[in-house]
Amino acid sequence: MDVVQHDETAPLWKRIGWRLIARKPLEQILHEGRRTQMKRILGRLDLIAIGIGAIIGTGIFVLTGVAAAENAGPAVIISFIIGGIISGLSAFSYSELSSMVPISGSAFTYTYATMGELMAWIIGWDLILEYLVGAATVAVGWSSYVVSFFSDVFNVQFTRKTTQAPVLWDSSSLSFKVNHGAYINIPAIFISLAMTLLLVLGIRQASWVNRTIVCIKLVVVLLFIFGACRFVDRDNYQPFVPKREGNSYGAKGVFKGTQRVFFAYIGFDAVSTAAQEAKDPQRDLPWGICLSLGICTVLYIAVAAVLCGIVSYRELKGQASPLVYALTFHDNTRWLRIMIELGAICGLSSVILIMLMGQPRIFFTMARDGLFPKIFGRLHRRFKTPYVPTIVSGIVCAVLAGVLPVDILGDMTSVGTLLAFILVNIGVIIMRFTHPHVERGFRVPGGPFLIPVPGALIALVVLVLSDGPTIYRLFIWLGIGLVVYAVYGYGHSRIGNPERWSEEDNAYFQDMIYDEGASAKKEEEEMDRYEEPEERDSVKDDTSHQEGEIQTQQHYHMPTPH
Repeated sequence: MDVVQHDETAPLWKRIGWRLIARKPLEQILHEGRRTQMKRILGRLDLIAIGIGAIIGTGIFVLTGVAAAENAGPAVIISFIIGGIISGLSAFSYSELSSMVPISGSAFTYTYATMGELMAWIIGWDLILEYLVGAATVAVGWSSYVVSFFSDVFNVQFTRKTTQAPVLWDSSSLSFKVNHGAYINIPAIFISLAMTLLLVLGIRQASWVNRTIVCIKLVVVLLFIFGACRFVDRDNYQPFVPKREGNSYGAKGVFKGTQRVFFAYIGFDAVSTAAQEAKDPQRDLPWGICLSLGICTVLYIAVAAVLCGIVSYRELKGQASPLVYALTFHDNTRWLRIMIELGAICGLSSVILIMLMGQPRIFFTMARDGLFPKIFGRLHRRFKTPYVPTIVSGIVCAVLAGVLPVDILGDMTSVGTLLAFILVNIGVIIMRFTHPHVERGFRVPGGPFLIPVPGALIALVVLVLSDGPTIYRLFIWLGIGLVVYAVYGYGHSRIGNPERWSEEDNAYFQDMIYDEGASAKKEEEEMDRYEEPEERDSVKDDTSHQEGEIQTQQHYHMPTPH
């Protein structure tokens, strides 16, 4: 697209159209990314641990049993394999874009650079659903395992009134039902707020906690696989694909199971939200994304195979802690159950931590582009964390976890993730043609079509096969987002309204004030990444603006008006 000035003489509908498809220049994105004071302390192992910390959690400890009992039966193993393939295809695309655009905005930033402001807003709003509801889902599972742990170890029985959601979701009738005797899930609220506090204090502390927890839960998962495999009964695998019953089982049930357990794979994209806190994001982000996904996929399939082998899948219905419940059918498993409960509590804690780490950074990036109020774009003076969106996200997560059941939350998160995967795969294709010379720390093998096209199509198929109410809730959420964009984002966007952003506005983001001399070398290194002279000139022009001055409308990527 051509670079153009605002044409105030053009009809209103044309000007609005140009705004909605205006792309944020890649050079400007990279320039702004270099100016942050977020602490770059995360190495390759930290990023891999973030991926594993986010992936291994509810998928293994909660949703494996739910998907087997309500959707696929023993064929949930196939559901995990399909989910792993879909995620693997999208992981390649995430790896390329994250190494090319190492900014905390994840899919929001990638879409802004490739498909324009409106699509970027949609995916950013969708990511809010993914991370917020995802963290709430895991918090509900955490609560269930805490209740089981205290019962097994200390013989303490918590009342349903304060440990379960007041409503349940019936997958057969696709409707809510009252959970009589339950009022609020206090443990889920507690863990949500505790992880929020830790994230406000700093990314270094959060990283230490996450690495410790990851080691614990990997050991526990392996203990279940090798400790419970001796109880496997081959009869429990029959029929492997149960006959369809209403909205459950059969071939469609396998794909519905995929849609449900797909939530288990969303962690790897959380790695990309830590881009501005990574020491070497271009090299280390692809490692963190791909290696963490590969390790977790193997473990998922193994756990699903053992779980469905030690107990009939029908026995798992309604169980928020299926691994522990399945072991109760076998003698001399008390200590194994206790170890799994302890590992689940630790493991789910790290997932909540990473989800609540990713969500505020999406808020943070969108606020700095003017699409949310400026207060969401500030870093804490001492801790250098986006503390306002972190606190807001934690409170909302606590409310959702306190009143909604795990299955409805998991389904909502999965469809949001699928939509993000579709757009990221498309983004790789677009970037290969619009920015072919920009250095990439990782390239999707096979060219721009071999992997991204199947990745987008398969994700679309799984999305379409989701339950009607789940799709409706997604569209309702996106509809609310479009209203918010029309009311606030459209009129405050930095790309669309550069004249409304003054030097005082920029100074509000205190970490955007940086030493010109110290950054000159970084600017030169960035220009060296461009092979074509005209692209180097483009970067040079971009970095020549005075400190704090917003890029003006000449940097729009819009169609030339006729």
